[in-house]
Amino acid sequence: MLKVEKLIPGGQALATLENGKKIFLWNALPGEEVVEYQTIKNKSSYTEGIATKIENPSQFRVEPKDVCYLSTSPWQILNYKQELIEKQNIIVEIFREHQITIDQPEILTDNKDYFYRNKMEYSLYWNHDTNQIELSFHARGSHLKSPIISSSIERPEILKKAKEIITELNNRGEEARKYQSLLLRCNQKGEVSGGLYENHKPHPTFPSLKDVIFGYEYSYSPNGFFQINLPVYELALQEIKKHINTDKVLDLYAGVGTIGLSVARNKNLTLVEVDKFAHSELVKNVTKEAEFENGNILAILSKSEEVLDYIEPDQTIILDPPRAGCDKKLIEKLNGTRPKTIIYLSCNPATQARDVKLLLENYSIINIKAFNFFPRTPHIENLIIMEKK
Repeated sequence: MLKVEKLIPGGQALATLENGKKIFLWNALPGEEVVEYQTIKNKSSYTEGIATKIENPSQFRVEPKDVCYLSTSPWQILNYKQELIEKQNIIVEIFREHQITIDQPEILTDNKDYFYRNKMEYSLYWNHDTNQIELSFHARGSHLKSPIISSSIERPEILKKAKEIITELNNRGEEARKYQSLLLRCNQKGEVSGGLYENHKPHPTFPSLKDVIFGYEYSYSPNGFFQINLPVYELALQEIKKHINTDKVLDLYAGVGTIGLSVARNKNLTLVEVDKFAHSELVKNVTKEAEFENGNILAILSKSEEVLDYIEPDQTIILDPPRAGCDKKLIEKLNGTRPKTIIYLSCNPATQARDVKLLLENYSIINIKAFNFFPRTPHIENLIIMEKK
């Protein structure tokens, strides 16, 4: 029997085997006793598994909505209020591991914990009993596919469209092995775009979608990066806007421009994006409004670490990097030039804490807020505001 100690940043529960080796368990919560588990990975220093039989369940355990919850949203077993507390604790723990002491951050949410995702990618599964294609997800820790009985984290319009596409494939007598996956995205109006990815063929470009943020319309490709949970994203933008206190703003890792254009469109704004498809959407979003004709906004196609000459002391810098965090050359340039304010929004607090630690010699943390972009999952979006000392 294993006594669960706590939830860790990866989302699993931590316990210790009889031989002293650590085990990371899905489907388990702090304080529970795991009687049986399935091993999905066994390394010399740790084991990963899925709890299959539990005694003395946690007071915070709830019944998951979906059979496939371990594949899509493994914290469906956790009371939502407690989910927020656990995420606050995890952020504090991550920063402590990087020798940074912070208070427990406020975590903001719109309290909509299901049917929030505006993008979903499904696998296709061949049912040998019915000789038909079914929607599926990969089972946690496995290459096996599990057919979808219900899925409650994406917007209903997406699942409805996915089922229509599968029905059409079955009516045509298609086979699942022809396809890599099915990607669909919808906007706040419920309009859906996307489609099938075929094996051994280039991914098609799907019709762009449009959404309104802070009263302004943005265009984006279903294939590319765009925020998954727009209502909570707007909460983050509201907080970011409070800290734009210079006339010059540099938005790095800008994507299609939703941060910079939402919070600093009236400033001397430079936006940098490396992905050519996202950059093309960024240019559309910059140039379609007549007010941009005054030339106060510049969109650059480049890696953020390759435009270091654009960093100036009298700027506000906006950082929203991928999970890997910021390039070391960029951090060194920030320390050397020392812009007035750094606004760092991250989908990975671990790499964020790593980067922030390198900036603390010249900067002070003045605000931290977390945002629950991904309810029922362990993923956390964290915002750090830093000012030059």
